[in-house]
Amino acid sequence: MAAEAKPFSSGLQAPLKEEEELREQLMYDPRPREELNSMVLDSMTHTTPRYWVAVGILTVLVLVCLLGMWGYLIFTGIGISGERRPNYWGIFIVTFVFWIGISHAGTFVSAILRVFKAEYRRPFTRAAELMTTFGLAAGALWPLIHLGRVWVFYWMIPYPNARWLWPNFRSPLVWDLLAITTYLLSSTIYLFLPLLPDLAMARDRTTGWRHNVYRALALGWRGTEAEWFRLKKAINIFAFAIIPVMFSVHTIVSWDFAVGMVGGWNSTIFGPYFIVGAILSGVSAVITILVVLRATLKNMDYFIRPEHIDALGKLVLIFSMAWAYFFFNDYLVQWYGGPEVIRQILTVHATGPSAWIWYTMLICNIVIPWLTLWNKKLRRTPWVMLVVTLLINVGMYFERYTIIPLTLGPQRMPFDWGEYTPRLPEISLAFGSLCLFMLLYLLASRLIPMVPVWEVREGQEAHQVRKVGKTVVPSVSELD
Repeated sequence: MAAEAKPFSSGLQAPLKEEEELREQLMYDPRPREELNSMVLDSMTHTTPRYWVAVGILTVLVLVCLLGMWGYLIFTGIGISGERRPNYWGIFIVTFVFWIGISHAGTFVSAILRVFKAEYRRPFTRAAELMTTFGLAAGALWPLIHLGRVWVFYWMIPYPNARWLWPNFRSPLVWDLLAITTYLLSSTIYLFLPLLPDLAMARDRTTGWRHNVYRALALGWRGTEAEWFRLKKAINIFAFAIIPVMFSVHTIVSWDFAVGMVGGWNSTIFGPYFIVGAILSGVSAVITILVVLRATLKNMDYFIRPEHIDALGKLVLIFSMAWAYFFFNDYLVQWYGGPEVIRQILTVHATGPSAWIWYTMLICNIVIPWLTLWNKKLRRTPWVMLVVTLLINVGMYFERYTIIPLTLGPQRMPFDWGEYTPRLPEISLAFGSLCLFMLLYLLASRLIPMVPVWEVREGQEAHQVRKVGKTVVPSVSELD
């Protein structure tokens, strides 16, 4: 049989296509450092009227929905909320756990990808780290709001006094204070360290008030060899140290529930279950932020590319499967090994008046990611990933809602069951915290370089595309 003839040009199509795909990635189309610096500074200074309109609207919403309603709640009393017998934990605690979960994943994504030297992390690590700081800022408000009498917040702080009356360290409020404070300090330091070279870059290329601000924040950075050596060493130390801090902090949040004598909460799997859920919601939030930054900030489409969203989408798919495993593991153990009251609670979740929340949680956290994120083309479509990640975070919020108010309702005798219904003050405060998060991000996009230029340039210098025969292959050189 005669061999099938093939045109000569077809043999070159694969290498050419591969080379084209490789050069689409950030590390294979390097630009001069000065051009990269100008692009990042231009994204910070290029302000449109729509930006100020958004800032104005969000500022009004924060003042009215968050601060105004919080003041009204303090003046009137926490009784205007829907929290009453038998549900004393409602949207206040739901929103707290949600924000803490989102905040944990930002620094975790940056640290874990840095530890494993994942090169695609370089352009978006700053955006993820900022999400941690602002998420903690939004989440730290909720223990204070839940106190009601916010002026006695110092009871959560271990301080000596004349009568030797110390706060109750068995209280979850004390644990939350220690956990949030620890993670806020460590994540802020981890955010600030890689910022130093970029702040110095902004200092040398700006004038007026910006120059004065960046000069103070840059701490006299000059970029000497000794400074670079110490900086990279400190970043690596913090990257390794902050990962166990993240795991321990969110485990403490799970202990808020696990130590309670409440059916459905005293589960030994709550620690890893909460951690996996936090990473799932956090990575999804990172993708949401990257898509918005790519669409709104100038020159950001060069730094944040479909390849980065694709890689993070794979992480979302993995953690969605992990969350599904832990969820059904806990469900089966509670159903077959728990007391009768647990089976009653699970039945209420699936068949009660709020069953739509339970099914929406499963659809958003399992069905939608599994149907979409297996497809590479969908993972590289920004608007598709925006919708998917937003739905995942809706599902994760409903998951917290299922754990807290929907589980607390049927804990007593059937004649004492209660259905929790959130009221306007709670909904307003939750919406106000979201507006606060968005406002902080908007303001940061004009004050902080959203892309670590020195890391991007370092990756571009370390990676090249070389042609070996007719094959295009990447070559990597270690700079450390």
